[in-house]
Amino acid sequence: MPKGDFTSTIFFTIAMIVVFYLLMFLPQKKKQKKAKEMMDSLKEGERIVTIGGVLGKIINIKDEEVTIETSVERTQIVVYKWAVREVVKEFDK
Repeated sequence: MPKGDFTSTIFFTIAMIVVFYLLMFLPQKKKQKKAKEMMDSLKEGERIVTIGGVLGKIINIKDEEVTIETSVERTQIVVYKWAVREVVKEFDK
């Protein structure tokens, strides 16, 4: 096997690993960082959606748990912070 073939094979393999890393892991890390920032910035009074699709208003935050009020009957549910999908931005009417 000529020496040039081995070098080009190694270079191609390294290039593929770098491309794979850039396309797969960097976007995932960015998404995780954004989710952590959102969880750390939760405040009482904000409306949220959980990963299960439950809509509610935050009434209490304690450590890793969030208590939300979910309906007109003021039903309270306690969920973990990691279960919050997003903060709902309400439009002024």
